[in-house]
Amino acid sequence: MQRRFDWPAHLVLLLGVALFAFPMWLVFAGATQDPGAINRGDLSVIPNLSHLGIFLSVLQHGYSQNGSQPAWHMLMISAGMALVIALGKIVISVLSAFAVVFFRFPFRMAAFWRIFVTLMLPVEVRIIPTYAVMADFHLVNTFAGLTVPLLASATATLLFRQVYIAIPDELVEAARMDSAGPIRFLIDMLIPVSAANMAALFVILFVYGWN
Repeated sequence: MQRRFDWPAHLVLLLGVALFAFPMWLVFAGATQDPGAINRGDLSVIPNLSHLGIFLSVLQHGYSQNGSQPAWHMLMISAGMALVIALGKIVISVLSAFAVVFFRFPFRMAAFWRIFVTLMLPVEVRIIPTYAVMADFHLVNTFAGLTVPLLASATATLLFRQVYIAIPDELVEAARMDSAGPIRFLIDMLIPVSAANMAALFVILFVYGWN
């Protein structure tokens, strides 16, 4: 039996897409128009096709003619920062959650709660101390200074910990009987189990790093 096409549902979805895409279209159209028209509120939703070359000019030479950086260079820095922050957070969070759940060492839970308590500290409280630490290490105005302070994530550590504590003890014992070491157990057992979490976290952390 052939399913009936659900026109109302698709119309609602298309309306939602148009609603969210309209601000982006307005920015695109405004970039091709005279700044005076924008200031006067005379912005047209129809782009000026004769000014489309402004996008290529910004990518190659920047947004002004007084020696500003080209947009492609700034985009590359932002993309590099976002990738390093996202991947770094995931790697460090996986390893820290793995250590807290599967290793027995002194003050293990105290270490976890110290990580967890950092969630209560807003970013504004950490700005000046973070800058002071980066200045002491002479990392101001460097790529490391932009990425290293953001590589740790208490939220991601907590998320992976909740996944790992659900691993049955029988699976851990079976891996131990098969002579699987900690790294082998992490790579072959835990990472596949938490792959979906890693994918979701990567998207969230990439956007966070880009912003």
